[in-house]
Amino acid sequence: MNFLTTTTQAASRTSSFTMILLMVGMFVIMYFVMIRPQKKRQKEEQEMRNAVDVGDEITTIGGICGRVVTVKEEHLIIETGADRNRMQITKWAVQQNNTANERLAAERAAAKEAADKAKAEKAAEKAAKKGKKND
Repeated sequence: MNFLTTTTQAASRTSSFTMILLMVGMFVIMYFVMIRPQKKRQKEEQEMRNAVDVGDEITTIGGICGRVVTVKEEHLIIETGADRNRMQITKWAVQQNNTANERLAAERAAAKEAADKAKAEKAAEKAAKKGKKND
């Protein structure tokens, strides 16, 4: 009987160690799948909010669109509508910087256009070399 209880205790210790290892593994997976990407998004949003400058078109979390007139430490003053109503909002309420998005889209389009142009020039060079070989 003594041997049986010793074997049961050893199996119990192994089982509890496996359970702890499984819990740690689940936490690590949850960190890399959920927590880390969320922190990365929050950091990008904070950088975007800190980069807001006078003259930028922004959209707030409430859906208000306007042009930034004044930038203070924690607040922005924006103009909205044709009659240029001004309102003060906090920086954390900025959801999107439309001007920065437009600049980014323009830069991507210019880079794509340059890549397409380079590809066309390369194809023309190949065709010219092929034509010279055939002559």
